[in-house]
Amino acid sequence: MTDRVRARLTAQGTEATPGTVAAAVRAEPGGRLLSDESVRRMAGRLAGEMTGTGPLSLLLADPTVTDVLVNGGEVWVDRGDGGLRRVPGSIGDEMYVRKLAQRLASNAGRRLDDASPFVDIRLPDGTRMHAALPPVALRGPYLSLRTFRRRAFTIDELVRCGTLDPGAARLLRAVVEARLPYLVTGGTGSGKTTVLASLLSVVPVTERVVIVEDAAELRPAHPHVVALQARVANVEGAGQVTLRELVRQALRMRPDRLVVGECRGAEIVDLLGALNTGHEGGAATLHANSPADVPARLEALGLLGDVPRPALHAMVVSALRVVVHLHRSGTGLRELTEICVLSPHPDRQTAVVVTAWRRGSGPGPAAPDLDEMLAARGVDPPKPGGRWKYSPEDGWS
Repeated sequence: MTDRVRARLTAQGTEATPGTVAAAVRAEPGGRLLSDESVRRMAGRLAGEMTGTGPLSLLLADPTVTDVLVNGGEVWVDRGDGGLRRVPGSIGDEMYVRKLAQRLASNAGRRLDDASPFVDIRLPDGTRMHAALPPVALRGPYLSLRTFRRRAFTIDELVRCGTLDPGAARLLRAVVEARLPYLVTGGTGSGKTTVLASLLSVVPVTERVVIVEDAAELRPAHPHVVALQARVANVEGAGQVTLRELVRQALRMRPDRLVVGECRGAEIVDLLGALNTGHEGGAATLHANSPADVPARLEALGLLGDVPRPALHAMVVSALRVVVHLHRSGTGLRELTEICVLSPHPDRQTAVVVTAWRRGSGPGPAAPDLDEMLAARGVDPPKPGGRWKYSPEDGWS
């Protein structure tokens, strides 16, 4: 049925919409015998298979689903409540999954075939998809789809779901208010983008936020957001726009807050340069297993930009102030575990990360330093009398 309807619409030169697909279904032998409700359901399903993500569309539309993974015909989903779970049944054979992946890649202007067996694209609804075909994918095709939340979580919502401790939430609000530059760090799937979007949502409405991303995922609830997205080369190998180039362009767009969605390469050098030249309150996310690993990760990325190690560390301690680290527990819960301060090492002339707050134990050695930075920018540290206190209702405050 799908092939016949597609051939009919192609011959007519008609775009595949639910309406045109319904008309094509009616024109099929026996189509007039179907009820209106049957035609509507069939047209919606066929339109999804021809233009959207087909049988995966219902999973991607589920607001609790964050990841959809396809291994051949098997489908696994992550709802953030205990890890991956397999969806009963199969979406089709390997050839069907291959055609689905190729169609989605083609709609995005990318090539996916034996000569180019993998692709990383962004679907029209914002979903990010990576696909790999055999023989690279031994038991594939493999599809990895990461959904996005159409509305950013508020900080209060993150507190209620357990990601943020109430005391840490107040401290993060103070960091944003004081325009301290910060990094949101953690492993894959730990909630870095989610927390960053929530923090950007509390930026004053009088400020302009310019976001640079490899794939558009940040959607803060802020009235003045300018988003730039990198672009890969087309099938002819032309048209590439890198993150590093976009960071440089963003500096000419009068940003009050410059944000890099995820630092993966030499763009860290341009971000540090911007934060060292008066662009306060900037932010970025960075993959790191622990806060202590952050200086080494920054150093590795800086070397990609041909910046010597001593110069890179000097830029880091001058440009960045706070590290917000997240961890995903074995049960799937995403938690803010530490808030740290980036400081120069007194002996080695390198950047070190010192804990200012740790989940479950309250203030750390760098808490006075963070208080001083907040006070220097006219923001009162969010703890009365300079002391931390704990209550079962509010946590550390």
